[in-house]
Amino acid sequence: MKVLVVIDCQNDFIDGTLPAFKAVSMIEYLKNKIKNFKQEVVYTMDTHDENYLNTTEGKNLPVKHCIKNTYGWKLREGIYKENCKIFEKNSFGCIELVKYLEKLYNQKKLESVEFTGICTDICVITNVLLTKAHLPELEIIVDSKACSAVTEKTQLEAIDIMKMCQIKII
Repeated sequence: MKVLVVIDCQNDFIDGTLPAFKAVSMIEYLKNKIKNFKQEVVYTMDTHDENYLNTTEGKNLPVKHCIKNTYGWKLREGIYKENCKIFEKNSFGCIELVKYLEKLYNQKKLESVEFTGICTDICVITNVLLTKAHLPELEIIVDSKACSAVTEKTQLEAIDIMKMCQIKII
C-alpha cells in the first residue's frame, strides 16, 4: 500500500494569517493529486488554542494561526477526501502520524509514503525526517510541486536537505 500525507493545508497557511510562498498557486495541483490518488490519504492539521502566544512556538513566531475551530484552522475547501484520517498536532512534527505509518509498515502493509503540504521548510521536512528516523528502509517521497514553503529560498533549501537525507524528490 502507498500512503499520501497532506501536511497542514489549512486556510491560515494558504491566504490567511501566515501564508506560505506560492501556496495559492500550488493548491489546485494538490487538489488534483489527492482526487486522483487511489490509495490511502491522511492529513495533519496544525492546531493551537487561544493560549498560543504563551507557548514556545508562539514566543518565537508571535502570529496567531490555526486556532482550533476558526476558519483559518480548517482545511482548504476541496482538499479533504471523505473518510480519511486527520491527525491534529500542536507542534511541527506529528508523532501520532509516524506511529500510524510505523504500524502499517510493521504489518507489511506499507510500501511507500509520499508527503505534500505546507510549509515545506517547517512542518513538511520535520514529518519527513521523523518518518525517516523511525522507518529508515521505507521509501519516502516528497512531491515538491505539491509543497509550499515560507519563501522560495527556504523551499529550495528544504528540498536540498531532504535529498541529502535520501528522500526521493519528484
